[in-house]
Amino acid sequence: MSETEIGNIDYTTIDVDKHVTYDSLAGRIIIITGGGQGIGRGYAHYFAAQGAIPVIAEYNGENGERVAHEVQEKQGQALAIQTDVADIRSATSMAEKTLSAFGRIDVLINNAAVFSQITMAPFWELPVEEWDRAVQVNVNGAFYCSRAVVPAMQEARWGRIVNVSSGTTVMGRPNYLHYVTTKSAMIGMSRSMARELGPWNITVNTFWPGVMQTEVERPSVPKKMFEVLTGNQALPRQGTIHDLAKAMLFLCSDEAAYITGQNMLTDGGANMI
Repeated sequence: MSETEIGNIDYTTIDVDKHVTYDSLAGRIIIITGGGQGIGRGYAHYFAAQGAIPVIAEYNGENGERVAHEVQEKQGQALAIQTDVADIRSATSMAEKTLSAFGRIDVLINNAAVFSQITMAPFWELPVEEWDRAVQVNVNGAFYCSRAVVPAMQEARWGRIVNVSSGTTVMGRPNYLHYVTTKSAMIGMSRSMARELGPWNITVNTFWPGVMQTEVERPSVPKKMFEVLTGNQALPRQGTIHDLAKAMLFLCSDEAAYITGQNMLTDGGANMI
């Protein structure tokens, strides 16, 4: 692979693939936690291009407003809500503000996570505070946000919840125990939630993105590691935000109405289970 193919994709702007159409998403209210940067930012652009309204639930309020402004300029409506998913009061307030603005909540994508700046180390050397923060954001955050939006979905008897996991849960990647453990929790959480929410026509699935470069600096994944991981995929090219966003659109659409409790791997064949 050439130098330009690995680790050098420019995401200064996100040009949505206009050939992708899911008419059933038009008018849907899509909450994206961690939507103020990286992959979540890409989701916001793609959903807005389908006529949906992304709600960018972002810890960094300035980033959330920036993405909402980007979407409004290029795609359509968007709303930014400053949210700390690790705080149940903040998660509840986010759901309440969304309902106040739009009267409904159709989709929740639990995308927010502690990852880009985490410490890489054997688990016996990991700072306990960093372990606790990963659990609070990656696990508790998904639980709090799901708990906050479910009543509206139950009333509507329709909903989609997507919990973002990771292919590292299959690899058992070393020196990432806090991340791998919390992302593994998403799998069990999704399966149990799918069983509990099925009677209300609410689907719950786990989404596994592959190794992905975004505009966010990730010291824990140097360029050389990108090259090695990409080279081990069945499709030996670097994945893009566009690859992930298109798969996410499907999982949240009417076309995926009979899929629940499942793991969707979008990783170029890095993992096959």
